Amino acid sequence: MAVAAKMSQFMEKSSWIRKMFEEGARLKKIHGQDRVFDFSLGNPNVPPPDIVREKLIELAKAEGPGMHAYMPNAGLFATRSAMSAYFCGEFCISLAHEQVVVTCGAAGGLNVIFKALLDPGDEVLCPAPYFVEYGFYADNHGGVLKTAPTLDPDFNLDLDRMQEEIGPRTKIVLINSPNNPTGQVYPEESIARLGQILRAKSSQFGHVIYLVSDEPYRKIVYDNCCVPCVFVHYPDSLITSSYSKDLSLPGERIGFVALSPSAVDGTKIIDALTLANRILGFVNAPALMQRLVVELQGVCVDVDIYKAKRDRLVTALTEFGYELTVPRGAFYLFPKSPLPDDIQFVRLLQEENILCVPGSGFAGPGHIRIAYCVDDSTIEGALPGFERAMKRSKGI
Repeated sequence: MAVAAKMSQFMEKSSWIRKMFEEGARLKKIHGQDRVFDFSLGNPNVPPPDIVREKLIELAKAEGPGMHAYMPNAGLFATRSAMSAYFCGEFCISLAHEQVVVTCGAAGGLNVIFKALLDPGDEVLCPAPYFVEYGFYADNHGGVLKTAPTLDPDFNLDLDRMQEEIGPRTKIVLINSPNNPTGQVYPEESIARLGQILRAKSSQFGHVIYLVSDEPYRKIVYDNCCVPCVFVHYPDSLITSSYSKDLSLPGERIGFVALSPSAVDGTKIIDALTLANRILGFVNAPALMQRLVVELQGVCVDVDIYKAKRDRLVTALTEFGYELTVPRGAFYLFPKSPLPDDIQFVRLLQEENILCVPGSGFAGPGHIRIAYCVDDSTIEGALPGFERAMKRSKGI
């Protein structure tokens, strides 16, 4: 049977991240693991905290009925209660367990949100650069992704442009902070003004425009940076996040959606999110992982390890002549490409056995993304190649 036409189109536009990751696997077979320096995939390399292993062993030994049984589609009561309690403590808000739905990671959370809120033709507006899968997720549910550029050179929100791009079909404004691919954390004053804009636009167009904040990197921040809580600044907002980065568990697919306690029609929205969780085929988030995170709220990997990697790369690349904004969170650098064509420069890096992703793959042309969640030996081994590529670019 032939592949569906739309899926064929998606495959042609499929993520540059995966393309470069697969290219890395090919080059490693040719040159050896230690001769290829792969910065393509945001796969956490800091091991999970010791307590994660300890709790997993406890759970594996535990006995009792229903350990691996079906459950309410929104998740286990204990898990939702632990999540909401942690939220209340961290953000000083009143969030009940009924306002949390446990999901298969933040990606699952976004699909659940889009399924619950979007009608065919509704628009999702997000700042660019952005994580490329957003367009596919919106399309999954009949939505249309629109973008607004961010400010140069620091990738902060261009709120004037976002205000211009919000129209009568805008249903969701989607932000990602800390941001993939830029590492930017949007400041409190930007979130506050965005909330004001959304209030005015919702009133103008006669329907609620939802603010969705995708926050899997919330705890991976540096230099005493804090990620503002959107609930404080806009009532009709949702947060989706996961434990993929803070606990280094991306393959376990455990996350959540939380709905602002001030949202209009909150009960209906939670019911829709819960139904979406089931009918999209997730049914419920993995039972073992739900039980694991109950006692791990607030636990995080050693972020200083990522900070040291960031600082080493920032110092070296700046010395080589790369232009970049120091990221405030996540584990990505997004320097300017020395060549106008970022894909051409990525290919130049490939000749040095360095795998990065062109910024064009994130609607950020003229840049490259470097995922520094890698071993220190990978960073050190790649630095001479980064320097040579910069020098070679000057002759092109």
